[in-house]
Amino acid sequence: QDYKAVLAAPDRSDADRENDKKRNALELLSFTGPKTGWKVVDMGAGGGYSTELMARAVGPTGKVWGQSDKASDRFISRTKAPNLAHMQPLVQPYDKALAPEYGNLDLISFFFAYHDTTFMKVDRAAMNKAMFDALKPGGLLVIADHSARPGEGTSVGNTTHRIEESALIAEVVAAGFKHVGTGDFLRNPDDPRTVSVHKSGIRNDEFVLRFQKPM
Repeated sequence: QDYKAVLAAPDRSDADRENDKKRNALELLSFTGPKTGWKVVDMGAGGGYSTELMARAVGPTGKVWGQSDKASDRFISRTKAPNLAHMQPLVQPYDKALAPEYGNLDLISFFFAYHDTTFMKVDRAAMNKAMFDALKPGGLLVIADHSARPGEGTSVGNTTHRIEESALIAEVVAAGFKHVGTGDFLRNPDDPRTVSVHKSGIRNDEFVLRFQKPM
């Protein structure tokens, strides 16, 4: 896939291009690996920045849904673009099983929102099982999030908005996934990880993980 061309598309917004810098978008897309024609669900889609990236990468022969627990006008406005008609919202709780029409997925992306589910009324075991069940055998789950300090586990999601990497891995593996890759391109060892990611004043230490549903 030519991810450089995806990011260079002239009809992308200036705000999204700024977000590319923070998210190291070329490396994130390359690590995630969406391919032409793939079916993708983007969990915790919010305003749709990452969902649009997935949609542009899979092209009009693919299908992408952006999951959120509430509707977003910003997301809906993105779907009005003629070349993004294959991108649609999926408004439902994180831990609800995906309906059959959203199943047999090639990829689930889950960027910087897994930690939110630690302080929401979300059954994460049910959420992870729902993702596992929705993927085809060999399908991929790619999660990026803000790194908490060792020992903090899932306890700081609503304070520093972080999650301990090993705790997240343990939860996802417990659902049946195999951990098959780790991306270090968003790491920052100089981040003390003691304050909120929204107030740190420096680049946050973040991890990216690839999981696979066994064949």
